Amino acid sequence: MSSGPAGQAARSSVPPITRRQGRVKQRATLRTHDGVAIEAAYDPGPDPAGELAIVVAHGFSGELSRPHVRRVAGVFAQRAAVITFSFRGHGGSGGRTTVGDREVLDLAAAVEWARALGHARVATVGFSMGGSVALRHAALHRGRTEARTDAVVSVSAPARWFYRGTAPMRRLHWVVTRPAGRAVGRFGLKTRIHPHEWDPVPLSPVESVPLIAPTPLLVVHGDRDPYFPVDHPRMLAAAADGGAELWLEEGMGHAEHAASDELVGRIASWVTASWTSATAEETSANAD
Repeated sequence: MSSGPAGQAARSSVPPITRRQGRVKQRATLRTHDGVAIEAAYDPGPDPAGELAIVVAHGFSGELSRPHVRRVAGVFAQRAAVITFSFRGHGGSGGRTTVGDREVLDLAAAVEWARALGHARVATVGFSMGGSVALRHAALHRGRTEARTDAVVSVSAPARWFYRGTAPMRRLHWVVTRPAGRAVGRFGLKTRIHPHEWDPVPLSPVESVPLIAPTPLLVVHGDRDPYFPVDHPRMLAAAADGGAELWLEEGMGHAEHAASDELVGRIASWVTASWTSATAEETSANAD
């Protein structure tokens, strides 16, 4: 599925809005580094002059208009500005999904748009496939001003590729790898899937985690996740070697559908606290 490095900075086709008082709810089409059109939406949140924006990366077969994505975005918008978007092959975006490979470019375009809108701090929160993309994006865009993230949250993400240890994942692999499955994906799930295998195989989530530090990292997972058992989040947290916080949520299933408003609110609080802590550290460093 790869035709070049998927860690390059994205370029947005949307003119920047640098005046904070000019921030309003809007829809836009972003253009990724490899030329894919990505639909995106922006909510300035409770404070149009706020510094923080949260970019939400949905799971496989989701899109920005899905009710569960809108619910999550609505909770986040009580605390900060929020950008939602549809990954390639999903919703009104162009292209076909590569199930976590070149989607890094889609997330980079959304982060870049947040900075073009004048947000000094940008956090990424990804669910399932979006969680793996958020981890890889954070690892690949360290130090790149326009596309970097200042905090990353991975919810219900796999630790490793090609996992088939649960029935839902075996079904998903059939959808992605078989022509009949891709037809089901296109017409049943409204998701257009790229027909070719990864070449080369991209950096896995667990390989990405050690590269994220010192960016704050939160790993969230349900202990009743039917797709990925709890060894996945534990592997991710262990790979951070003390640089990640792990929340194992009792009774939680998988991704956006299973994330309660209370949990999403706690994630927003964690993001806000990470931003406040980073700001305090910068202020202290500048004073020294």
